[in-house]
Amino acid sequence: MKQIVEKLLVLTIRHLQQAGTLPGDLDYELRIERSRDKQHGHFASNVALSLDKACRCKPRGLAEKIVGALPASRDIKKVEIAGPGFINFFISDQTFLQIIPDILESGEAYGRNTIGNGHVVKVEFVSANPTGPLHVGHGRGAAYGAAVADLLVAAGFKVHREYYVNDAGRQMDILAVSLWLRYLELCGEAVTFPSNGYRGNYVVDMAHSLRKQYEEKFLRSAPEVMNNLPVDATYENNGDKEAHIDALIERTKHLLGHAGYRMVFEHGLNHILEDIRNDLQEFGVVYEEWYSEHSLHTSGAVDKAIERLRSSGHLYEKDGAWWFRSTDYGDEKDRVVIRENGQYTYFTSDIAYHMNKLERGFDRVIDIWGADHHGYVPRIKAALGALGDNPSNLDVLLVQFAILYRGGKKIQMSTRSGEFVTLRELRQEVGNDAARFFYVLRKCEQHMDFDLDLAKSQSNENPVYYVQYAHARICSVMRQLQEKGFTMHDGNIDGNLTLLSEEHEQAIIVTLSRYPETVEAAALAHEPHQIAYYLRELATDFHTYYNAHQFIVDDEQLRNARLSLILAVRQVVKNGLGLLGVSAPDSM
Repeated sequence: MKQIVEKLLVLTIRHLQQAGTLPGDLDYELRIERSRDKQHGHFASNVALSLDKACRCKPRGLAEKIVGALPASRDIKKVEIAGPGFINFFISDQTFLQIIPDILESGEAYGRNTIGNGHVVKVEFVSANPTGPLHVGHGRGAAYGAAVADLLVAAGFKVHREYYVNDAGRQMDILAVSLWLRYLELCGEAVTFPSNGYRGNYVVDMAHSLRKQYEEKFLRSAPEVMNNLPVDATYENNGDKEAHIDALIERTKHLLGHAGYRMVFEHGLNHILEDIRNDLQEFGVVYEEWYSEHSLHTSGAVDKAIERLRSSGHLYEKDGAWWFRSTDYGDEKDRVVIRENGQYTYFTSDIAYHMNKLERGFDRVIDIWGADHHGYVPRIKAALGALGDNPSNLDVLLVQFAILYRGGKKIQMSTRSGEFVTLRELRQEVGNDAARFFYVLRKCEQHMDFDLDLAKSQSNENPVYYVQYAHARICSVMRQLQEKGFTMHDGNIDGNLTLLSEEHEQAIIVTLSRYPETVEAAALAHEPHQIAYYLRELATDFHTYYNAHQFIVDDEQLRNARLSLILAVRQVVKNGLGLLGVSAPDSM
């Protein structure tokens, strides 16, 4: 609908340029918006106000020239000039009515567009450390990332969904040690579990699996493991829990040897990674690639990134460590890339990973991170600039935390202690549909309160139930049609659509016409909540219509017209829910 007005204006301005009425070298961007007040038409453009200086003409006078040169169009009923020079367009009734057959004929394709022009976008999201099950915070990133990716596809982009597996680094070593100590406990050894180890029951479950598969292959005595380690600060004064766990990691590697340690390490990694894969797949979230951090080291990508930074003069040595001059690019301080002990930092792997992303030829790269990574964005962009890449090719979208409430009370969560609500537990309690819909009800940068009681309720206050119920109600109407002996096949528009003159019907048609624009806007702004809001509005229009009018009336022409309208509503509801990863049930 919006494109009709846009094409008319472009043709008109081009014609005026060719006629010499307007300068031939105009640089302009058309802004066409839906009018808030229907008395001002359906669409309004400020093109005359934006071109007045370049054309050396008062806006209203310029608007008169543009309107006077507009070609006749059966899609436009009337054009008016308002205020200082706004041009208001009134769309013809027939053009609005044409939306109904367009929707029914297009089906699942309705609302999709080609604005992306096939550009390839890589979307990396979730990428939680494989140190435990996904929790509800990861769930929001998963729902948001999947919806953003699907919206981009709907807008004509090619999307590569990727999960970055952090399978290297200190946290994975802590997991391996935690697993091994639980294994030793199962073998009867009285080891002391570190205060900052991973304490969840899932670690005990993995220990049972490790023992079942390898029996006592990794058994060592408690004194061998625990003697002469630095004191854990949590258990004794003047201790250092970080020094304790680091020493315990080194002791574990020494006692098990490289091969043994890797077997324990990979047992934990594979167990958790498989759980994450299954959890996300059951949540309707799939990836084209699971990219290993470890592969960056084995492939030489990390060494390559460091060498590029060093050769370009962006690294310097201080106190035995190597530092990246990130302050040259606006960061608050320089960052260590190689520690005094020669080990790479997490930041170094991330530099190599983002270098690798751009080397793979993506037109754009989107990272979806937790809000706690806010300070990490400028240093990654700084590294890309130092590597000679374009930092503007990287978009980082930050997702705020999701806070669970039950019975009006906040549920406390802590990952390391194991006291957290997993994504799987949430899905089991409220269902995938409610979780996916609720997670995208807010902008990603806004905090989110997730009301478990509301998500499970079958009421109009529950937004996902309210929207799905609209779809189910329409399916029920079609079943009633068959029960009463009437026939009408989906997409068969036998009725006279001009009979749809009721105010409720007109409101629904206008709302339906907005769906393609909403998809485009949501995709380009990375805002799936726009789809959720739209669906709630469409559902409200339908439920109001349902309560005010009968659909299965004796007048065949009117009956088929109204059925065609609600079938169009059903299709758009289904399309919109599909973009959010939510089902459209036939009955509820």
